[in-house]
Amino acid sequence: MKNTQKVIAYIAFSAWAGAGFAQTNLQPLPAQRVNLSAQSSVQVAEDLLTLSLSTTREGTDAQVVQNQLKTALDAALVLAKKDAQALLMEVRTGRFGLSPRYSRDGKITGWQGTAELVLQGQDVARISATAGKLTTLSVASASFGLTPAQRQAAQAQAQNQAIALFRQRATDIAKAFDFGAYTLGEVSVNFDEGGPPNYRASMMAVRAEAAETAPVPVEAGLALVSVSVSGSVQLK
Repeated sequence: MKNTQKVIAYIAFSAWAGAGFAQTNLQPLPAQRVNLSAQSSVQVAEDLLTLSLSTTREGTDAQVVQNQLKTALDAALVLAKKDAQALLMEVRTGRFGLSPRYSRDGKITGWQGTAELVLQGQDVARISATAGKLTTLSVASASFGLTPAQRQAAQAQAQNQAIALFRQRATDIAKAFDFGAYTLGEVSVNFDEGGPPNYRASMMAVRAEAAETAPVPVEAGLALVSVSVSGSVQLK
């Protein structure tokens, strides 16, 4: 009987000690904490044009095809570099390569190659006029975007607006729950880097105009830059 009482007492003590240990290590959840978010978007004029011009050649001799591509690209580079100017229009080469063409039995029957030249800058008129002069290449794509300075300025504006909206919402929520103020908890700021490039040129029209050495028809638009703020506040 005495041994049974000792066992019962030991079990009771162990349960009490375990409960006490759990209580001392349990972190209390914060009270009056509210999670919220805010977002702001700013429309800004696109100020960076990227024009890609290219040509393709085919033949049975890889070296001949490569030389044809090089000749076409070199001729375009000579003309483009005459109009090049830092920031306004920069010139660089793009893709340049050959790939074999195979017959049904797996033998090489010929070669196909592509050469590309890229014009990029803030002077739309200069770039479109230069592209029209490059008769050895035709325009493959035209896209507008934002320069780093333009994007940073838009992000700063959107960030200020998003933070102001976040603070206003926190103040309104505190008042709605009859609290006088709040303190910030953990907050994160996220920037939307934008979607795919904005294409604003008809490729059929571009090719026809370029063949006549006329300026390539392009038109800039507006880009949307967004910033979101999310986090928690402690009502007090």
